[in-house]
Amino acid sequence: MGILSRASYIIRSKLNAVLNRAEDPSETLDYSYEQLRDQLQDVKQGIADLTTQKKRLEIQKRRLEENVEKHNEQAREAVRQDREDLARKALEKKKQKMNQIEGLETQIADLQDQQDRLVEQKNTLQSRIEEFRTKKETMKARYEAAEASAKVGEAMTGAGDEFEDVGRAIERAEERTEDMEARAQAMDELQQSGAFEDALTDKDELDRELEQMSTDSQVDAELETLKSEMGQSAEDTETASADATTETDAEETASAEDVDVSDVDGVESDPDVADSEVEAELEELKDEEK
Repeated sequence: MGILSRASYIIRSKLNAVLNRAEDPSETLDYSYEQLRDQLQDVKQGIADLTTQKKRLEIQKRRLEENVEKHNEQAREAVRQDREDLARKALEKKKQKMNQIEGLETQIADLQDQQDRLVEQKNTLQSRIEEFRTKKETMKARYEAAEASAKVGEAMTGAGDEFEDVGRAIERAEERTEDMEARAQAMDELQQSGAFEDALTDKDELDRELEQMSTDSQVDAELETLKSEMGQSAEDTETASADATTETDAEETASAEDVDVSDVDGVESDPDVADSEVEAELEELKDEEK
């Protein structure tokens, strides 16, 4: 086998495989059925043409038979008139017409035989078409049932092409989800470790630790200062309270002395006014302590 013949064989085999995969049995059966119907129609058309041709020959035969009878009457009339020459011519034409009639009869018989054969073929073909139609519908029903059963089986087992695509899509989605989760976790770890700050600044780990120590020291110092200030403020408050108490006692003593002096001197004083002044001074001292 030469190279070209092998290549041609391979190409034909590949095309045949492709056509077999693309072929739909239902469509093929319907197409075959239509082809048979077309052939039956051609046979019927052939029978109709033969019948038409036979009818034309039969019409022509009848006309010739009429001419034969006409020439026969002409020959008789010529004999009655003692015109033998005319009678001879009429008989000659009669003979010609009879010969043509015999030829037409032969042709008509042949056409009749052909018509009979075509009618028989038409009946046989029509019977086969009816049988094929029944078988076609049965095969189509079986194929559709098998196809539906196969699709149900593929759906149940997930072995179909569409389910394979769905499975691959789910796998890809899971992979992308896992990658995204891993990336999010890595970002959290990098953010907690300060890797993003390293990327944005030139400080290393030692610089960050020293800076943190310095910040802690400053915070501690500020805290101590705040504590000292709060302690001093408390002491000042206690001192102010003691001074206020002393002043109050002194004022009360002075008030008492003033009362005694007024009593001694015999000058009358209003006790309500004195009490209100004392209460006002006490309220002022309380406000200062607060």
